[in-house]
Amino acid sequence: MKPISFIRTAVIAGATAAALCSPASAEYPDRNIQNIFPWGPGSAMAVSQIISEAISTELGVNINVVSTPGAAGVKSFDTAMKKPADGYTLIDGWVAPLVLQPMVGNADWTHKDFIPLWSATAVPFAIVTRKDETRWTDFPSFIQYMKENPGKLRYSSGSIGNIPHMVLAKMMQANDVYARNIPYPQDGDAFKDLRGGLLDFTFNNPTTYRSNSDAFQVLAVLTENEKDREMFDNAPLVGEFGTELGLSGLSPTGWHWYLVKQGTPDDVVAKLRDAMKAALSREDIQKKLRDTGFVPTMYPPEKYDEIVGAVGEQLKSAKEAIAWEQKKISGK
Repeated sequence: MKPISFIRTAVIAGATAAALCSPASAEYPDRNIQNIFPWGPGSAMAVSQIISEAISTELGVNINVVSTPGAAGVKSFDTAMKKPADGYTLIDGWVAPLVLQPMVGNADWTHKDFIPLWSATAVPFAIVTRKDETRWTDFPSFIQYMKENPGKLRYSSGSIGNIPHMVLAKMMQANDVYARNIPYPQDGDAFKDLRGGLLDFTFNNPTTYRSNSDAFQVLAVLTENEKDREMFDNAPLVGEFGTELGLSGLSPTGWHWYLVKQGTPDDVVAKLRDAMKAALSREDIQKKLRDTGFVPTMYPPEKYDEIVGAVGEQLKSAKEAIAWEQKKISGK
């Protein structure tokens, strides 16, 4: 018969070995990570791949960007929220599914239902017309033309009720002018029709502006950020003309913040945050992002609630500007 002390020692040693070999206690990360992305292929997905690859270099495992389009980004969040809270699923949290869709009643979460890593990039918007336009030459003369011809101009923000629509509606409301928004399923079709004279102006982001800079003139950049001017050949900011949008910080832009599910272990969150900070701090990565037309933001996790909460409040007033525009168009 073996001594009791020997049996006890063997049991403890076996339990310890089993624990060390179990997946739950394996050193994070020990396998590939998924980054759930809300849109289809395009420049935004290219940015997600740039960031994911840079983070993966820091962590030593691959991060696969999984395109999950549908329901204005809501499908991607639904998909991610069904995954375990173990750090192996990242959420590329674009403003539309994170803030806008819950605000309009299409999703049942708030930004507080997620744990933030770092903010990634922002996409500033500008208002553009044709370079050969003769009815106006700059933003003030453009506004004056709209005052003299109320409701006569046609524009496109892409889809109805999106963030470019909100920002343009706020710009027009601030100047007490209005125009008719024509929805397009593809932004490229709207830009083609602007070139052809079927539209009078549109929104543009840096990527599409660079592709059309031979034909488009930027009247104003619709943010407060001086650095955003660089993305549009140093065009003027709308505030330089006395227009107060009532939208500050990230509110008048498209933007995304990397997230994980609530319940993700603190040590895993800390590793992800450190890796993302290191990745986005690299000058080569920042250059790649800017070259793609996206402005690195790098707001830290502790600023998440303050910044994203403010965006939600300001977008409510922007939504009201769309309602104001619709009343003007209908003559009410």
